Amino acid sequence: MSTPTPDNPDQYDQFDDEESDQQQGATASDRKRLFSKELRCMMYGFGDDKNPYTESVDFLEDLVIEFITETTHRAMEVGRHGRVQVEDMIFLVRKDPRKYARVKDLLTMNEELKKARKAFDEVKYVEDQQ
Repeated sequence: MSTPTPDNPDQYDQFDDEESDQQQGATASDRKRLFSKELRCMMYGFGDDKNPYTESVDFLEDLVIEFITETTHRAMEVGRHGRVQVEDMIFLVRKDPRKYARVKDLLTMNEELKKARKAFDEVKYVEDQQ
């Protein structure tokens, strides 16, 4: 293979593509698995074997990571540039009724939990004062 020269810029692109492909492949397989345990439980809950194939879990995790990454990037572009806020996520899922309903349920439950914790802490504080 000839060495790249300034008069032949196409050769630079070829080397860049090869290096980036090698780096991406290495990071995907060497990356720490973040959701393996949860995905195994979900797969079992949806009818898979109690111990699903590692390859299946890894593949599903790659899909989940890709979805989260893409959604986060889209959310960063929607609202304040470079920041993700709850309203941005709601805006992104507004046209998908199932996702929208799930987000609303989770946000409602989060508020209820906050109120319950606050009430519990107030009761505990009053008991400690007596």
